Amino acid sequence: MTHTPRLLTRVALFSALIYVLSWATVYLPNMKVIFFIVFSAGFLWGATAGWLVGTIGMGLWTFFNPFGPAGLPVAVAQVFGAGLCGPVGAMLRAFRWSRLNRLSLNALLTAIGAVCTLLYFVPVNAMDAWVYQPFWPRFLSAIPWTAISLVSNMVVFPLLFPVTRYLYKRESKLQ
Repeated sequence: MTHTPRLLTRVALFSALIYVLSWATVYLPNMKVIFFIVFSAGFLWGATAGWLVGTIGMGLWTFFNPFGPAGLPVAVAQVFGAGLCGPVGAMLRAFRWSRLNRLSLNALLTAIGAVCTLLYFVPVNAMDAWVYQPFWPRFLSAIPWTAISLVSNMVVFPLLFPVTRYLYKRESKLQ
């Protein structure tokens, strides 16, 4: 990945988009469209760019949250977990996704939505439970909230992937 001004601008815009959409969905409990944005950045521009979008965007949201910043260990887990969706997008791009039929691609995107959600929530919930104790009751009590995000992302990823595909075609023409 070359750090051109165009790429840096795109990373900044997608990071800002994460922050804005986090504000827009603040009253929808655990509906996290941001995972798809990070995934799309990784798909469009590579693992490093996707990771940067996730860490910068979630860093902004974590520390400038309207309900107050998260505690430092949980905040680090949030930033780390959000960054992991970018490399997942880059892996799909490397995979021969365009050869899949519509049903297979949607099934794969549904699974990827679940993977991205778990890559975020497992470290965040584990860190939260470890910091605020008792571990197992706190970790297990987070499962219903994680399930909301899991189900919503399993719908969002196949639903919004045509937007990413459109951006991918546009980006391909620019290079």
